[in-house]
Amino acid sequence: MAPFQFDTSYARLPEALFARVMPTPVRAPRLLVFNHGLAAELGLGEAADWAALLAGNVLPEGATPLAQAYAGHQFGHFTMLGDGRAVLLGEHVTPDGRRFDIQLKGAGQTPFSRLGDGRAAVGPMLREYLISEAMHALGIPTTRSLAVVATGEPVVREAVLPGAVLTRVASSHIRVGSFQFAAASGDREALQALLDHTIARHAPAAEERERPALALLDATMARQAALVARWMGVGFIHGVMNTDNMTLSGETIDYGPCAFMDTFDPATVFSSIDRHGRYAYGNQPQIAHWNLVRLAEALLPLIDPDPKLAIALANAAVARFPELFEAAWLGVFRAKLGLVAARPEDRALVEMLLTAMRDTGADMTASFRALAEGAEWPVEAADRGAFAGFEAAWVRRVADEGGTVPAARQRMQAANPAIIPRNHRVEQALAAAEAGDMAPFRRLLAAVTRPFAPTPEDSPFRAPPLPHERVQATFCGT
Repeated sequence: MAPFQFDTSYARLPEALFARVMPTPVRAPRLLVFNHGLAAELGLGEAADWAALLAGNVLPEGATPLAQAYAGHQFGHFTMLGDGRAVLLGEHVTPDGRRFDIQLKGAGQTPFSRLGDGRAAVGPMLREYLISEAMHALGIPTTRSLAVVATGEPVVREAVLPGAVLTRVASSHIRVGSFQFAAASGDREALQALLDHTIARHAPAAEERERPALALLDATMARQAALVARWMGVGFIHGVMNTDNMTLSGETIDYGPCAFMDTFDPATVFSSIDRHGRYAYGNQPQIAHWNLVRLAEALLPLIDPDPKLAIALANAAVARFPELFEAAWLGVFRAKLGLVAARPEDRALVEMLLTAMRDTGADMTASFRALAEGAEWPVEAADRGAFAGFEAAWVRRVADEGGTVPAARQRMQAANPAIIPRNHRVEQALAAAEAGDMAPFRRLLAAVTRPFAPTPEDSPFRAPPLPHERVQATFCGT
């Protein structure tokens, strides 16, 4: 049995949407980490040499390698883009009929590289592997990571770094920017083909609607509302919410300068390239809405042939996003508070807790877990009184729905992680890996992939950073 069972439907779309390109072989491929659990989930066969296969040195049977074209609003500015260092090997079809993209990230130059070298470094690729698998363990829709292969070749960035290739697994790599590219190119045939392909892959029920393009927009809005609400619930900050990093599948994609918030503050920014806080933690819902408006614009010619009617229908659709997000956000935070029923006062209750956390400089993850475990609030003793009003209101709220505090706390422990990929731990593990020691990375990976049920040996990974350990900025790695 071949390692992959490829049937690449994207390669049958108009060639305006991609470029056929081969991965560039590397000098000395060596597996750094391989995701055996994911391989089993995908029903993969055996490979004689996974390192050579996943570095791009050997083309797997049935592969139709290509680089996808897409556009994107990057920090609000529109640019025509494409896979500048990634090659889609193909779409693997699992034994039960599910379809997944298998993409090599860091596989060499493509027609979209724009003076880039098409390569990637060990640190950023291990970072994506670690955080994407942590997100999966947290129950948040995400692309996955099958492997990281060291290339044996240097990559020149601000310094000379060891090179690597990541194998990314996704429901698809279709982005808001994919539709923007087709629309901006003025290629109506390509735009329609992309719509039909996306509906078949991610929203088959839309085909039965009067306006399939509008139905796809509705489905994408619902997915993104749910996704960003889940990010907010764990303090995740994406860092580069450009339209080329928003998928139609509703999966988190691109783990460049992302980070998890320690001290709760909606204005928190880590990305070194987000100099004005456009993608701060608290701005993420509004940016998701903005990105979806850009999708609606790209879909206008397919919503209705009458431009005025198309605009009216699209405006009515995207105007519903704030309500969708509010419902999703409240659902996430009700679960975090162990609540079952929905009540009108729930937003005020959540805001009461978040305000106390912000005012006292409390750690977000540790605070919710402390409430779940009945522990002291993780702040200075003198600041714990700031939570008294919330605690009393929360106990009343639990009782009002006929529940008990112990039962609510038990539910909370399944909704609030004890462990997240804390930035200082991630940086420590990556620094060791770049120096040739993978042991810290493997220990951290094990901890973050059991976030709700930590073992005693995971206790060091639960602690917030000490003042001198705090990470002030994260970097894209491109």
